[in-house]
Amino acid sequence: MHGHNDFGRRRPPLPTARLDDHQRLACLRLIRSENVGPATFRALINHFGGARAALEALPELSRRGGRRTAIRVCSEAEAEAELKAARRIGARPVFTIEPGYPAALAVVEQAPPLLYVKGDDRLLNRPSIAIVGSRSASAAGQQFARQLAAGLGRAGYIIASGLALGIDTAAHHAALETGTIAVLAGGLDVIYPPQNADLHRAIGERGCLVSEMPPGFKPRGTDFPRRNRIISGLSLGVVVVEAARRSGSLITARRAADQGREVFAVPGHPLDPRAEGTNQLIKEGATLVTCVEDILQALEPFGRAPRIDRDDGTASFSESSDGLETPPEPLPLVEQDDRSLILTALGPAPVHIDELARATGLPIRVVQTVLLELALAGRIEHHGNQLVSLAANAQS
Repeated sequence: MHGHNDFGRRRPPLPTARLDDHQRLACLRLIRSENVGPATFRALINHFGGARAALEALPELSRRGGRRTAIRVCSEAEAEAELKAARRIGARPVFTIEPGYPAALAVVEQAPPLLYVKGDDRLLNRPSIAIVGSRSASAAGQQFARQLAAGLGRAGYIIASGLALGIDTAAHHAALETGTIAVLAGGLDVIYPPQNADLHRAIGERGCLVSEMPPGFKPRGTDFPRRNRIISGLSLGVVVVEAARRSGSLITARRAADQGREVFAVPGHPLDPRAEGTNQLIKEGATLVTCVEDILQALEPFGRAPRIDRDDGTASFSESSDGLETPPEPLPLVEQDDRSLILTALGPAPVHIDELARATGLPIRVVQTVLLELALAGRIEHHGNQLVSLAANAQS
């Protein structure tokens, strides 16, 4: 359960550059196009050096992957309307390939290619700790969450959470003066839960609101677990205060461990169902927390924040072009037999990309290219940590 802040084993972020309006529009169109998730966006930018070239390649790549109908490419009008809606609510987009994108999040494999941000975006690149827990938290649990948030804030840490009722709300309130980040599952203008309307407004004015979803997007049940990877990805560690055995907070904790972050848990009474999840985390190796000093001491060996080099990509972007100063290598030639080998090796169980290369005997760049084609055709799923599987509804 300990992540040990091993940021070095995370995939290096994409090279960065300031984008002009045309490049920003192209990036948004690419992200909103069909079957382009975080892993596919990264692969396309790496292969083509920029969003405009990648957009042009989408139809042919998806056809080569076995798609039988035209892939839906986001239009300029759709992307412009989304950016206009963001401006209207006072939010701005920050792309993975831009300076200002949270450095800690950028090295996470499933980092969202785009974040909408409202408020003080400087908080996103300061060391932060996430505090999460039960929506139906006890009075004592909420009091302790406030104590932790206030103490960590005084020590210089930003508090990240998900604006849910209970523990999240308590932590945000206590950190308003020192700095807090709320990561939303829906659009930044969608207030959820409605009871937190005043807190939502206060964080937008004095803290920072963050979402990967477009303005107006109403969150569904599946969007909250996706949101949790951003909460943990922004943070050096995640503190869980009260969580049932089946809890979204435990998803956040496990995401944190996968991302190399520290996991902290507050113990609770064995008869309180709100303590089942936290007590289990401690059994699995999470750091037991009974005071702020427990967290500060655990993070002390790692310094105040990990050093993350935002310029260790394979090349550097040019501000004057939508691409790399040095053009990327062309995609390798792929034979149909190579695609068949990879499709045969894939199944419903996730497998590592390196294992696919070993099983098929194909060069890793050929495997990566075929997986890119199959992803755009909707025939595979990415599971993080370079694991892929056949999609449940893959076309035969």
